[in-house]
Amino acid sequence: MRLVKLSVLVSVLFVLIGFNTNAQDGNTILKKLDEVMYSPKDMTAKTKIILIDKAGKQKSREALTKQKGTDKRLFRFTAPASQAGIATLSLPNDVMYLYMPAFGKERRISSSVKSQKFAGTDFSYEDMEAKLFVNKYTAKLLKTEGNLLVVELKPKSPKSSYSKIIVKLDKVNYYPTYMEFYDKGGNKIKTATYKFEKIGKYWNAKEITMVDLKKNHKTIMQMSDVKYDTGLTDDDFTVRKLKQ
Repeated sequence: MRLVKLSVLVSVLFVLIGFNTNAQDGNTILKKLDEVMYSPKDMTAKTKIILIDKAGKQKSREALTKQKGTDKRLFRFTAPASQAGIATLSLPNDVMYLYMPAFGKERRISSSVKSQKFAGTDFSYEDMEAKLFVNKYTAKLLKTEGNLLVVELKPKSPKSSYSKIIVKLDKVNYYPTYMEFYDKGGNKIKTATYKFEKIGKYWNAKEITMVDLKKNHKTIMQMSDVKYDTGLTDDDFTVRKLKQ
């Protein structure tokens, strides 16, 4: 009897040790991912947005992206004229604003509507916010595939529109190459494919392709003229700047 109990105890301990190691691995991986995504002091870039519907028809837009640290991001459309001026501002503590020139004033975006699409793209407001991955998700390392790590992310906030995200990361440099997004019902609803390049000492996502699987609609974001560490200040990320 004692041997049986000891065997059961040892089995339980191995399970717990395995679980804790896996959880720790996931958390470590998220921290390394954040180091890649948020290591610059600041960043500015031009962004080209290509919308492709299920018939293959394309529409193009242009935008300016600014980011400071790990929790401040301003994204503003600059073309075409019908979209110019539409902007989002992501700030610390889950604060996010939307500015629509047609209305002439900003609107704070509540957590309950962050699942909605941003300005007709396949990116949601939740996708557009600036926030460390380690603060948004818990992570579990599922497996390795060649030179990739496959990690399951689960949102910490119950208000997230996702039940989980499966992400594949480069095993050496820890930048994401592919993501699958699942809704609350466990259905895969979107995928994102990333292309990274190194600019100076930083890795930059030069292209992101987001696909809405239900609507068979695609959004491609291409970044160019990327500049790092130019000295942006907190004043560049205010509601007043959002309107300019």
